[in-house]
Amino acid sequence: MNLSQRLVWNIYATAVGTLTAVVAAKAVSKAWELATGDAPPEPNDPEVPLRQALTWAVASGVGVGLAQLMMNRFAAAGWTRAMGTPVPRFSKTNLTI
Repeated sequence: MNLSQRLVWNIYATAVGTLTAVVAAKAVSKAWELATGDAPPEPNDPEVPLRQALTWAVASGVGVGLAQLMMNRFAAAGWTRAMGTPVPRFSKTNLTI
């Protein structure tokens, strides 16, 4: 895999990931509003009950995380179909102390 393909993949994956995160965050916020009738809480506000702040943090984290996972898999499959090669991956870096 050459460097230009890695660069194109990184730009593509970053753009798709950013867009997915923004859309998923808005979708999770709307789902919260539909489920509770209230706007999503600000988890760092000491006035917000801890239970509500934790519920919101878990719901938003799971929602955005799942959306990104699904979109990354979709993007990788599209790359493989279009390019005929697997997604470029960088090798793991080993740190020895």
